[in-house]
Amino acid sequence: MGVVLAGCGGATGGVAGAHKTIAGSGHDWTRFGWDARRSSDNPFPTGITASNVGSLRRQQVRLPGTVDSSAVYLHGVTVKGAAHDTFVVTTTYGITVAIDATSGQILWRWTPPGYSHWAGSAQITTATPVADPSRKWIYAASPDGRIQKLSVADGHPAWRRSITKLPSREKIAASLNYAGGHVIVTTGGYIGDAPPYQGHVVEISPGGRLLHVWNSLCSNRRGLLVPSRCPASDSAIWGRAGAVVVPGSGNILVATGNAPWNGRTNWGDAVLVLSPKLKLVGNYTPTNTQQLNASDADLGSTSPVYLTSSLIAQGGKDGHIRLLSLPRLRGTHAHLGRELQIAPTPSGSDLFTAPAVWRSGGGKQIWLIAADGGATQAWSLRAGRLHPVWRFGNAGTSPVVAGGLLWVYDPGGGLRVYSLLSRDLVTTLNAGSGHWNSPIVTDGRVALPEGDGNDHATSGVLDIWRLP
Repeated sequence: MGVVLAGCGGATGGVAGAHKTIAGSGHDWTRFGWDARRSSDNPFPTGITASNVGSLRRQQVRLPGTVDSSAVYLHGVTVKGAAHDTFVVTTTYGITVAIDATSGQILWRWTPPGYSHWAGSAQITTATPVADPSRKWIYAASPDGRIQKLSVADGHPAWRRSITKLPSREKIAASLNYAGGHVIVTTGGYIGDAPPYQGHVVEISPGGRLLHVWNSLCSNRRGLLVPSRCPASDSAIWGRAGAVVVPGSGNILVATGNAPWNGRTNWGDAVLVLSPKLKLVGNYTPTNTQQLNASDADLGSTSPVYLTSSLIAQGGKDGHIRLLSLPRLRGTHAHLGRELQIAPTPSGSDLFTAPAVWRSGGGKQIWLIAADGGATQAWSLRAGRLHPVWRFGNAGTSPVVAGGLLWVYDPGGGLRVYSLLSRDLVTTLNAGSGHWNSPIVTDGRVALPEGDGNDHATSGVLDIWRLP
């Protein structure tokens, strides 16, 4: 592993001298999507503005694997006995790495037992880790179906907990979350939908105890299922944001992929509202759920998007974004249809990414910003409806908003930076190609992994940009 320095925007010259420590705001980025509701909106000044973003310089850190997700960041934590601004990433084969955000130095790496058995295979994870509120622990996933609690100080594991009885079929694809004192994890399946597997939601205590499990198939059964013992299969919970936490109530929103649905025990192609203890308290299913299942057009190709206390949005592989009323979803009886609005995705194609929700004017103005394989689009939420604001014909992964700028990674290569107010493309930062990868922006730095987990590589790159 090593580091390579380069300029942004097409310059390739080296940067001489030691890295400059940037005076940052000290705001951690502890999980995918910034917060537990997955807004992907960092509302604090980052030190990076439209006037200086073009002067960012890139450092490429060589990693022992591909990070097909995003980084997390902790400001000024103690690692190896000294204070470090630290990025943490997990590779597709479960190696978790801590990186000094100022120098790019690898501070520690943890490799899961059994790594050699799946390295180079199709058995992977694409989950972004999550930091404990104490800032002393990181929870990360590995392809053996386990979650591990790792010390920020040196990477040692406090415990490892299995959340599936068939890790070769049940994949930890979605990002981890943390709320109510619990780690929240979801499972899905692998490419090709090879049965048997079931999507489920799991809560784990900081001490490593498995607290609650909710199964989206055979939901009348408690605990982790042996997949072959449930007659139904699939219903993956695999959207990039995984479990989304509703502010205030602590309820959990998830969406499932193609699978049988009966409105009682099987919940394929549905949006589910779960209580903090994983009891079903609300649900939504499109009226064409059977068609979605038959055509593999997963409603849950992306996670639910929390907009307000009464409104959520749900994208899908059918090229639609549905605006839903949370109050209408209440209850355990089946709710079919009754969408408030159905809008096309940015290019009318599958939506695999996690939209961002930008709030301004003290929360009075709310924008939904989504990117797919052909375009990036913003809608304004007004009078209970989504109204198009702008659309750019550029593909993107999960967008993030930070410091008044919109950051959208094109999986074909390049990180585009837009001004939200002027709607102008400010600059494009050089970056290689990727897959699910998405950036984080805080404390005067940008971090973006490159690469596609489906290439099954055991090496990779993390791009870090800083001001000179």
